Amino acid sequence: MFVDEVRISVEGGRGGHGIVAWRREKFIVFGGPSGGDGGRGGKVVVEAAPNITTLLDLRYRRIIKAENGVSGGPKCLHGRTGKDEVLAVPAGTQIFDDETGELLADLVEIGQSFVVAVGGRGGRGNARFATPTNRAPDHCEEGRLGQIRQIRLELKLLADVGIIGYPSVGKSTLISVISNARPKIAAYHFTTLAPNLGVVGWKDYQSFVVADIPGLIEGAAEGKGLGHQFLRHVERCGLLLHMIEVPPPFDDGADNDWTERDPIQDFERINRELALFDPEMAERPQIVALNKVDLPFVAEREAELRAHFDSLGIPMFSISAAARIGVKELVDALGERVIGRRQEAAREAALATRPRHGDW
Repeated sequence: MFVDEVRISVEGGRGGHGIVAWRREKFIVFGGPSGGDGGRGGKVVVEAAPNITTLLDLRYRRIIKAENGVSGGPKCLHGRTGKDEVLAVPAGTQIFDDETGELLADLVEIGQSFVVAVGGRGGRGNARFATPTNRAPDHCEEGRLGQIRQIRLELKLLADVGIIGYPSVGKSTLISVISNARPKIAAYHFTTLAPNLGVVGWKDYQSFVVADIPGLIEGAAEGKGLGHQFLRHVERCGLLLHMIEVPPPFDDGADNDWTERDPIQDFERINRELALFDPEMAERPQIVALNKVDLPFVAEREAELRAHFDSLGIPMFSISAAARIGVKELVDALGERVIGRRQEAAREAALATRPRHGDW
């Protein structure tokens, strides 16, 4: 089961109590106070871990609490600090304060972590309160309560290329052909109920990640289909592969609007939904893939569609994912753009960190 949003209550461990104790040893007169301090409570930490792709493990954990600190002991023994509670999440998880909506952290790399609830401080024992004028204090402190917070975890898939388009245009077939992903493929709409990630091997041992974003139809931004649930996963994709198809020229007799679709209108509708969800997403660079070009009624409209997208300045590739036609050329185009973006980002990062004249 793919779970990309959970709400949980987290609580840091309570600090251990300080104690009142006295030094009792032979030949030691008026030994004085020897009560030790309590240990600090444990923290609740969210950490991006490898080999995790969903938030399913946290779905049924409504309350997560770290271990309490141990109380102090006699002879000024300090109590042990409570163990931290570490929550493993996939890379790409965002942490929000569920009450204020504030973004607390965005864990985009493996190993990144964020403390969502700190443990309470341990109480001081009576040895801490001894002074020259009060050499026998008979009081101590209780441990402090840990921080309590309601948080919301949202997963946004980290992918270089997001494959978008209407249901049944061949997104799952394409990702199974070009990558190591093995999604469910069937001849009905909404076969894919969760995003699929795949790694595409390219030239010179380079690779990039593609994501199949399911359920986008007109009205997705308002919750129709599955799009509202999964539109957030498009936000991290730097390049969009927009797949279109030419519907078959016959009526299946069903009372729906699938047979009334047109590839150009499909393209415009999906982009409109992206703009409604986030205007910046509609401005992302796109490549159009006309799928099922091995079918005669699709080939008849290829020249018309190519001319339309050329006028928009959007490259279009004619492919057949099932027949492996034009797939290599499409993967090369995707790889060139993805690797180019990475090299540009690396150059910008190098320029940003290079010392300027006068900083020496």
